[in-house]
Amino acid sequence: MQNTNLPLTEKIDDKQFHQIASQLLQSIELSLEQADEAMDLDLDIARQGGNVINIVFRDRSVIVVNTQAPLHEIWVAAKAGGFHYRWAGSVSKPLWLDTKTGNELLADLSAFVSSQAGKDIKVSLLDTH
Repeated sequence: MQNTNLPLTEKIDDKQFHQIASQLLQSIELSLEQADEAMDLDLDIARQGGNVINIVFRDRSVIVVNTQAPLHEIWVAAKAGGFHYRWAGSVSKPLWLDTKTGNELLADLSAFVSSQAGKDIKVSLLDTH
């Protein structure tokens, strides 16, 4: 059964995926760096190979966010488990939804980061232009 509340997914090609995913990763990095500065979270945020972000917390736990270009997905590994977020938005309104739960990527990531940091942190899409 189709959820009629969701906007129609706009098909994207590989080039658009790379642009949108790059902006997403940049937003995640900037959001976390701002939260780290504001709340002294002692995060170590490192980009690897352009498509992977490792977020290391004070307790040495890690969250990994990486792009899966062939699948047009974003994968997240956290203490809470492993999650795959499939493209479900449009170029003007990016949206990534978990393939199992249907949860939105940034909402889930905010919950995972908050849980592992022990403080309420909101990860959001920033205007990087």
